[in-house]
Amino acid sequence: MSIIQAILLGIVQGLTEFVPVSSSGHLLLAHDILGTDGGTLAFDVALHVGTLIALLVYFNKDILSLAKQVTKQSKEGRLARLLLIATIPAGLAGLLFGGFIEETLRSSVVVAISLAAVGLLMLFADKYALEEETNEVTTRQGIKIGFAQVLALVPGVSRSGITITAGFMLGLSRVQAARFSFLLAIPVIAGSALGVFLQGDLGQTANMAILTGIIAAFLSGIVAIKFMLQVIAKVGLKPFAYYRIALGIVVFILVI
Repeated sequence: MSIIQAILLGIVQGLTEFVPVSSSGHLLLAHDILGTDGGTLAFDVALHVGTLIALLVYFNKDILSLAKQVTKQSKEGRLARLLLIATIPAGLAGLLFGGFIEETLRSSVVVAISLAAVGLLMLFADKYALEEETNEVTTRQGIKIGFAQVLALVPGVSRSGITITAGFMLGLSRVQAARFSFLLAIPVIAGSALGVFLQGDLGQTANMAILTGIIAAFLSGIVAIKFMLQVIAKVGLKPFAYYRIALGIVVFILVI
């Protein structure tokens, strides 16, 4: 894999991780277009390190506060524990079904169907989102969002898309749903990346390509987080849903 290809893939990862259009789906399509041999789950998870760093940098004050309060009976402490609990379903599903997904579901057809199907779901959910934040995220809401996050293992679904959509349907405000989704991404992305690195699945990929891709994903991820928090508060999920549906139809036509 060349440095230019790694940069392009990193930019795709960073921009689409936090915008609800599916980073895994777009990465898979990008690998097809670029003709890269690195189109594996391992390399894609390596790019997630860049978006993880973007989250840690952007939400550094929130993270420090949550870490300090995690054992305390406070609003931030309860949220910290809820984020950890809500991570469990996706973590277990990844351990149990990660191999099956890698072998059978990483295809352009699956991406096309997932893009369109979740796009329709987002249109349906958008009308449930509240304009203004009311109460904090409840334990029941957080756990349900955690289970919804399991669906993001399917390429084309979008982790941020499905968790924000679930938040809307559960009565969270637009900003609440997006913030909870982004914070929930931290332990999931960190766990996925750690697992891949411990397995040594990146040994055949050039280190410079990995580093370059991570940097590109980090920089574009910062831009995407800021963009998403501003845009979703104003317009919700509709523009992203229409884009997903249109792209899904185009991809499906091209691959059948």
